[in-house]
Amino acid sequence: MRLGMDSLGGSGGSCRGVLAAGAMAQGDSPRSFDTATAAVRRAGTVVRVDLIGDSTQTNHAGYGLGFCANLTAAVDCKNMSRGGASTKTYREDGLWDKALATKPDYMLIQFGHNDRETEAHLPRQVPMDQYEANLRRYVEEARAVGIKPVLVTPLAQRTFGPDGKIHNGLAAHGETMKRVANEMKVPLLDLQADSIAYLNKVGEVEGTKLGITRKDAEGKTVPDKTHLNWAGSYVFGRIVAVDMGKVVPALRKYVKRKAAELPPEGVKAMKVFEGGSVKIVLVGDSTVNPGGGWGKGFCAIVTANVTCIDDAINGASTKSFLDGGFWTKALAEKGDYYLIQFGHNDQKFNGTTRVADAETAYPANLRRFIGDVRAIGGVPVVVTSLSRRGYQNGKVIEDLKDYAEAARRVAAEEDVALVDLNAMSTKLLDGMTQEEADQFDMAGPGGQKDRTHLNAEGQKVFGRMVADSLVKTQVELAPDIVGEPAKARRCCTASCQERRNLATKRRARGLARSRAGWRLR
Repeated sequence: MRLGMDSLGGSGGSCRGVLAAGAMAQGDSPRSFDTATAAVRRAGTVVRVDLIGDSTQTNHAGYGLGFCANLTAAVDCKNMSRGGASTKTYREDGLWDKALATKPDYMLIQFGHNDRETEAHLPRQVPMDQYEANLRRYVEEARAVGIKPVLVTPLAQRTFGPDGKIHNGLAAHGETMKRVANEMKVPLLDLQADSIAYLNKVGEVEGTKLGITRKDAEGKTVPDKTHLNWAGSYVFGRIVAVDMGKVVPALRKYVKRKAAELPPEGVKAMKVFEGGSVKIVLVGDSTVNPGGGWGKGFCAIVTANVTCIDDAINGASTKSFLDGGFWTKALAEKGDYYLIQFGHNDQKFNGTTRVADAETAYPANLRRFIGDVRAIGGVPVVVTSLSRRGYQNGKVIEDLKDYAEAARRVAAEEDVALVDLNAMSTKLLDGMTQEEADQFDMAGPGGQKDRTHLNAEGQKVFGRMVADSLVKTQVELAPDIVGEPAKARRCCTASCQERRNLATKRRARGLARSRAGWRLR
């Protein structure tokens, strides 16, 4: 079923705080932090190199893909970076311990973007002395377990001044990292200096083409001056790889002599990013179907550049979708992207056995979907099951956990993008009461509340949730998602409304003080 922007009568009005409800930071990858799979070295490799850092290193919004592509097949290159991470939060969130557990030979460590202190005073930000202490501790602990650390100064942001040159807001962090490297005798890649030199050479117009986009406070698409698209990843990834070969002589032979070219997936992504038409196909059960699922809300907020097809079938499981020929029909659409969400009906019983159990049949069917999409040149995206909205003891009942976890595991092992709708919807619903969550319910038979399927409001909210999460990894699609002004998002809970009222009062008091000061002057 083809759907478009007019399907829900506009794109506004979704819940305030939806993005914060468990959404990934920019550039996250599901594979990176599955220690069991990440610790296994790829067959035939002789050296392991891990990337440790923030979103500017990730595969989906940083130079990670480009870096690994510029190393030979003898290197097992793993990206353990995390969007939004600082030297403080990477440790606090348990990511450093997981990174150590993968036992690489080398770690390329780059932080700074999220450590920098701003007026927002975010919990992840640290003063410069703490940033330095954190770097030193990472170096010491890596060496203690036989890992060779390599420090990388922060990638420059593409902030061009009136003079046409880069104005570097991370110079102090770069200098601190240089000092740590010098005093602790650690190899240093001065990516900050190299990226500034490169950007100053190509200029603002060409430099901007290496980045992705974001939505501003008004919901408009604007350049993202920090993160990278595929082209940017391969430019700066090449710079990092070459620099590594220079400062770590033992790794020089593992750097490709010729710069890597974009793979077909990257070429396709850049065409999409540059305005090429795109087809997105949704497959799944009734919680995706336009009659009572999030699919209608998702398709309502894509631009006219996107053909959005919802092939989800009411009552479908992964098994019946295959057996009934629905998957063959969906593949015949020749979509560019396939969003795949099942679980609700796989969980049900057929006699004494489940339709598709979470341990074997369900993950096997998901792998079949992924393989088939890749075979036609498409990009598969696994979506975990939308949470049902029943409550017990004030918390939403998580009766789809096994299937959500199975989907996460498959996405990690198959190295495909994941939209963790189950985690995001559960987190949003856990902040609500049963009465508040019922605002999303589809009307059931006899006026009963249907706490599985969605009304128009629920379709908007969870469709937006899927779209906003999707573009964190498939960054090339960001310009094709209609933005939503921050002020347009309404509150779905009483606590949200209380916070908004308090913020309004604070702004009013601040304005009154400003006016009083102006009168005194």
